[in-house]
Amino acid sequence: MNNNRIIKALSGFYYVQTDDGVLECKARGHFRKEGISPLVGDLVTVSRQGSKGMVEDILPRRNSFLRPAVANIDMLVVLASCAIPVTEPFLIDRVLAITLRQGVEPIIVINKDDLASAAPLARIYEHAGFRVLATSAETGEGIDMLRQMISGKLCAFTGNSGVGKSSLLNRLCPELQLPVGEVSEKLGRGRHTTRHIELYSLGSDTYVADTPGFSSFDTERMDLVLKEELADVFPDFAPHIGKCQFLDCAHLKEPGCAVRAALDRGEIEPTRYNSYAKLYEMAKDIKLWKLK
Repeated sequence: MNNNRIIKALSGFYYVQTDDGVLECKARGHFRKEGISPLVGDLVTVSRQGSKGMVEDILPRRNSFLRPAVANIDMLVVLASCAIPVTEPFLIDRVLAITLRQGVEPIIVINKDDLASAAPLARIYEHAGFRVLATSAETGEGIDMLRQMISGKLCAFTGNSGVGKSSLLNRLCPELQLPVGEVSEKLGRGRHTTRHIELYSLGSDTYVADTPGFSSFDTERMDLVLKEELADVFPDFAPHIGKCQFLDCAHLKEPGCAVRAALDRGEIEPTRYNSYAKLYEMAKDIKLWKLK
């Protein structure tokens, strides 16, 4: 089994974790000709040239993201907060849609529970069927449970700036000593402290990737999701799909819509439905040829 994994990419160099340690590599020229870039998380074959190496081939990926540029993710930890900076549900829902479309398991971690109760956001996403955990990087609340949830997985951590990604990673693995940004009360958001994508080993075959905030988490790609696919990445809609009066129901204004009826009965959270409607509006003009 090939265990050579790219754990960091920086300025054209790829740092590959091998059985013999980390090998600094360049990539073969054929990748550029083929329009392919090695990504952090890729499993690769390498050749050695003294103390340096060369990335020869990339093994087939299970999934990949453009922003952040990572591959083969097992789990996405979506960090949010009910304290400053308060996370808007639409940001969470947009990332969840991207994540589920790629076949990646998401968990929602609501940090800063010591400053403002995680309950409002937790209620929404627990009702929608997602795994939710309240944490505090300050007090240590939920850290042991989070460590168990990500054990043995390659995880990406993402969240809007200031929710405490670096602080939480430092709690999970104190030797990381990641720089922590301060939250600006005037702006209600944090300063970015993450400059590049890097996998950090937590032992037990567990890796985590710190990533930039939601503003750069592949949300551009969300515009390319066909409107017909959107309902499939809202798992809380699943019990009601196929029960509408019309087979091609968009679940917006059509009569006899089972999804809207479930919304009226309180079975679907209003914020979740509003996010679906907003994403549908964004996607409605996308054509199949644009995905080629």
